[in-house]
Amino acid sequence: MMKTKQMRPVAIIAGSRTPFTKSMGLYSRISNQQLMTATIRNLVEKTNLQGQRLGDVALGAVMKNASDWNLARESVLGSALDPHTPGYDVQRACGTGLETAWQIGLKIASGAMESGIAGGTDTNSDIAGVLPHRFSWIMMDAQKEKSVLGRIAKFAELRPKDLKPKFPAVVEPRTGLSMGQHTELMVQEWGISQLEQDKIALASHQNADKAWKAGFFDDLVFEFKNLKKDTIVRGDTSLEKLAKLKPAFDFTGKGTLTAGNSTALTDGAAAVLLGSEDFAQKHNLPVLAYLVDAEVAAVDYVAGEGLLMAPTYAVARMLRRNNLKLQDFDFYEIHEAFAGQVACTLKAWETEEYCVNRLGEPGALGSIDRSKLNVNGGSLALGHPFAATGGRILVSLAKMLAQKGSGRGLISICTAGGMGVTAIVERP
Repeated sequence: MMKTKQMRPVAIIAGSRTPFTKSMGLYSRISNQQLMTATIRNLVEKTNLQGQRLGDVALGAVMKNASDWNLARESVLGSALDPHTPGYDVQRACGTGLETAWQIGLKIASGAMESGIAGGTDTNSDIAGVLPHRFSWIMMDAQKEKSVLGRIAKFAELRPKDLKPKFPAVVEPRTGLSMGQHTELMVQEWGISQLEQDKIALASHQNADKAWKAGFFDDLVFEFKNLKKDTIVRGDTSLEKLAKLKPAFDFTGKGTLTAGNSTALTDGAAAVLLGSEDFAQKHNLPVLAYLVDAEVAAVDYVAGEGLLMAPTYAVARMLRRNNLKLQDFDFYEIHEAFAGQVACTLKAWETEEYCVNRLGEPGALGSIDRSKLNVNGGSLALGHPFAATGGRILVSLAKMLAQKGSGRGLISICTAGGMGVTAIVERP
């Protein structure tokens, strides 16, 4: 029988990430393991934890090769941590980085361990093509044959199409639609214009550009492969430039999602060090903020619910559990998979019918102060290496709260498969 333990505060201590860059470019032929190992190594160096054994390391990637099957453990072994530090893989699509932090945080909160690292990586520039299953089946059948003639006969069954490699595609298996096509359906349902989406994209780039120039990311992003900063940020963009871009997913004349208000395919990695207050004090490490709570949710997008609307459910449940209102936050970090997704989410929280009938609330959750939204830029400007985004957001938000001195922040991340991962971060 397990003993009941008092849950402890979970400290967000430090974080590191590579610069984020567009896929098929500067990080071509760089593997997930290389990205993740370099990030863990940098985090260990900046916190002086070389040779230390941590409680656990949870990492993930969405676009995995077969060689990534034990990514977390191999990344640990390539870092300067004590090799007795364990590691395990997690995958919850774009919410992977935040999910790993929640899992590590729960272990620390329960007293099961004192410290751990969470994070994730993704590269679309090192994806391996996979031969069709029929090729593998014929090869296995050939191995079972006892004679050379029998094997040759099996090989003869191969057809040219069996030798054509398949590459991963960012589409929903149950609908065959890309995430962008699903978001087009969402913005049409909610009546979101291209102008509204472009305004969100413009703010993301302007805020990110301002943050880089102010030095906000200097201690969070380390130089990797001669790259010192994110390459997607466009501080000189404008509504006029964004308005000229053509639809990227819907070509019927109704499309409003463009390359400017949709996240670019991105390569990069991020990691966060979490620990108990005792661990931070013992190692003379300052606490940035605390991971207070998290929630996951899912929608039935096949039945018509918007693919990326699950965070609306998760946030509502989390607020209810913590006796908070949507307005009780100093910062809002809403992942910008698409500007349209952000706009739909905000509009849903403002709509009484949706909140009552879908979320089970007594009324609308209400509006947020847009000046508090993604104040140092979001995924549209900084980039979105799928599994790395949660770590990027978590440590940035923790630093913002540390700079402010106190406060509360909300994280909302939509994911493939119709899921959402959300969290509350505080600094007393």
